[in-house]
Amino acid sequence: MNALKYIGTYFLICSTFVVLQPLHPITLQQTAAATQVRDGQHDFDFEIGTWKIHLKRLKDRLAGSTTWVEFDGTSVTRKLWDGHANIEEFETDTAGLHIEGLTLRVYNPQTRQWSIYWANSKDPALGQPITPMVGEFKNGVGEFYDQEPYNGRMIFVRYVWSQITQNSAHFEQAFSDDGGKTWEVNWITDQTRVQSESDKGH
Repeated sequence: MNALKYIGTYFLICSTFVVLQPLHPITLQQTAAATQVRDGQHDFDFEIGTWKIHLKRLKDRLAGSTTWVEFDGTSVTRKLWDGHANIEEFETDTAGLHIEGLTLRVYNPQTRQWSIYWANSKDPALGQPITPMVGEFKNGVGEFYDQEPYNGRMIFVRYVWSQITQNSAHFEQAFSDDGGKTWEVNWITDQTRVQSESDKGH
């Protein structure tokens, strides 16, 4: 009985010692880092400036096409609201067709997501009645989604920004007509920064 009493007392002391031990400082730091909310308001800062862009457009969308049309253009992106928004002017010529477009990107600090609106000079309604593309960046890749009418039915649309460096970036647009199970990439843009004269001097 005495042996059992001593064993019980030993375990009680050990358990009390464990409970009363303070958390290690590194553990507290890791916990704080895990709960810290990521601020993505500067995720599109890389896009600020002037770019040469090479584009590939699938000739027919959601029709099993494998024929791509390639062309070149330029874009200029300017920062608004200290990085909470930006506006891009896009211009290109393809197959005798001159295209001028405008992209407005706006950051929502409450949801920590971006909304992307598109308009062109022939249809300047800034995305109406279509809702904006909405999404965010994770691990250097930005994904944005919406639902749009296409050929009389609603489809899902996805934008993906990737391969981002100081002087280059890659963009893809894809459609899905099966609820997001499969995606068809139909627009690809590779862009290269145009350096200003002040940049060249460094």
